[in-house]
Amino acid sequence: MEYAENILGTIGNTPLVKINKLAEEIPALVLAKYETFNPGNSVKDRMAVKMIQDAEADGRLKPGGTIIEGTSGNTGMGLALAAIVKGYKMVCVISDKQSKEKMDILRAVGAEVVVCPTDVAPEDPRSYYSTSKRLSEETPNSWYVNQYDNPSNTQAHYETTGPEIWRQTDGKVTHFVVGVGTGGTISGVGKYLKEQNPNIKVWGIDTYGSVFKKYHETGIFDEKEIYPYVTEGIGEDILPKNVDFSIIDGFTKVTDKDAAVYTQLLAKKEGFFLGNSAGAAMKGLLQLKEHFTKDDVVVVLFHDHGSRYVGKMYNDEWMKKMGYIE
Repeated sequence: MEYAENILGTIGNTPLVKINKLAEEIPALVLAKYETFNPGNSVKDRMAVKMIQDAEADGRLKPGGTIIEGTSGNTGMGLALAAIVKGYKMVCVISDKQSKEKMDILRAVGAEVVVCPTDVAPEDPRSYYSTSKRLSEETPNSWYVNQYDNPSNTQAHYETTGPEIWRQTDGKVTHFVVGVGTGGTISGVGKYLKEQNPNIKVWGIDTYGSVFKKYHETGIFDEKEIYPYVTEGIGEDILPKNVDFSIIDGFTKVTDKDAAVYTQLLAKKEGFFLGNSAGAAMKGLLQLKEHFTKDDVVVVLFHDHGSRYVGKMYNDEWMKKMGYIE
């Protein structure tokens, strides 16, 4: 009989799917690493379980403990599933720009959700970074995950996502493209792929209002680059330790409007019901098309599921209100 011991056993080994209509103007073969097939419907399931396993192994997370994390929703979901299976309490600290669906889904799997304002500096005591740290200091027998600086995040993708892409493309992958938030996916996958073939190019998708692109190109952390943006799950106003800029060949920035419009187009043209960062990644791919040739195999990773954005990018009233569609 074929079955998993628990839901965590179904994480990984997600399919590669060819992008057809939306990639017509790209000369290469374009394949999506379709991470919504994970049980928590996102790529973050991989690193959530790895971070917990490593914290259990070295005693940071003890039996009956409380896991505390600042999350835009997806890491929280992966951690919550693992907490259920392993018997921990889960507290997710989330910013108020995240969709209502994300907050409802986290509560549905038993997590406590603490909502913080978006438009404050990271060091502000009200920010979701500061609130997560404070709660972990105040809560007995708790562990603050800190996905931004936790090396297990990158390691999860080095051990699983990277080898899967190499195997699934029979070693023919030439480019890897992915939205960058904590940096774990791009750094872990990128490191593994470049060890197999140093000629593989690794591109990050950034958003306007985030510091990554300028920092990568100039080494300057420019606070003038930072302003509130709508796109969820990518871009940062900090430099997470998990972003290994030496592995990244370049960044392209995508507007909030383009990310939202392409999120809808992926559903309507490809049948890909995905999250907001997938729209940003798809538009970013099109912006990079002159870097690809007919012999190339481009893998783009799509992070999460459309169910988390039904009230936003998939809601035409919201899209009109934002000025993204007529």
